[in-house]
Amino acid sequence: MSAVHDGKRKMVDTMVVRNQDLYRESGAELVMGQGRFVGPRTIEVVAADGGTRTLRGEVVVISTGSRARIDPISGLAEARPMTHVEALDLDRVPGHLVVLGGGYVGLELAQAFRRFGSRVTVIERNDALAHREDRDVSEALRELFKDEGIEVRTGIRVERVEGRSGESVKLHVARDGAEDPIEGTDLLVASGRTPNTDGIDLEAAGVERDGRGFVKVDERCRTTAPGVWAVGDCAGGPQFTHMADDDVRVVRDNLAGIDRTTTGRLVPFCLFTDPELARVGLSESEAERRGIAYRLAKIPVTAILRSRTLSEPRGFYKTLVAADSDRILGFTAFAPEADAVMTTVQVAISAGLPYTALRDATLTHPTMSKGLAALFHAVPDRS
Repeated sequence: MSAVHDGKRKMVDTMVVRNQDLYRESGAELVMGQGRFVGPRTIEVVAADGGTRTLRGEVVVISTGSRARIDPISGLAEARPMTHVEALDLDRVPGHLVVLGGGYVGLELAQAFRRFGSRVTVIERNDALAHREDRDVSEALRELFKDEGIEVRTGIRVERVEGRSGESVKLHVARDGAEDPIEGTDLLVASGRTPNTDGIDLEAAGVERDGRGFVKVDERCRTTAPGVWAVGDCAGGPQFTHMADDDVRVVRDNLAGIDRTTTGRLVPFCLFTDPELARVGLSESEAERRGIAYRLAKIPVTAILRSRTLSEPRGFYKTLVAADSDRILGFTAFAPEADAVMTTVQVAISAGLPYTALRDATLTHPTMSKGLAALFHAVPDRS
């Protein structure tokens, strides 16, 4: 684990230095410190060296991100649980890691620490892992964790926590009215995120927040205050770095006089477990909720020769195609290299290509992308 920690630290340090170099190369000034609004488009910064500066701009962009949420459960904060930040700084292997939350962050770290050698228990308050995904995806993830010896407990309500993470913790939980305490050595909280919008006096700038604390923005990332924009997690969009990057492009283009919005943009999702989960466009549950008719095709990973050379038989591809046209509505892959395969479909959707373009393409053999031909050959004819 010390080698893992050192490798992660070196990678992050390299990224920090590169970002600082980019600031210098651009001619932009980087001020390190704690900032807060003191008026319209005006920010007071207490610098790291103790000095104070007041900055005013014609344009202000808020990009304060988000942090792991600590729910108001009795004893939870006092237990000093880890978030993903502390978990990625560990130089030891927890004896028994209890992960509170079965979403993307919790699942990725649960599998990682299991493979490092920890005993791992995942607790999810909803009735399925990654509960916003289709049920077959949630079930495949649960089966994967079962294969790897990770205990999964869903439909669990944590009522109180005792102890201290890193030493000994005890979670008093309830399921179907019965109590069944869960004990471990370490506790990781991964049950959601909260925006970093408190303590920066948004009200002084006329910037409003919604009921969850996110900055209110329109489809061009404009806040309720003239000349003030917000991007990334703090603005309530999909909490992925690539979506924050796209927010920046929206702001940049609008400042340059180009009308660009976030309306209708494709959001790619990727869960970096092994195998990966990747999705773009509509899922089955979303299509059904919105009353959109579709044709469904699904193939097991074992139908793709590359999965055999990788010795990974778990997983599937599936796609939704419009019922009355050849338009691709969505794609999901739970498979090795799912992120790259999903990107191919994402480009096809963005370009407005019919599913037949991928069905009839000459795709390299043997690759995981070759499975797209088999998948789209399985799309039912229009009724």
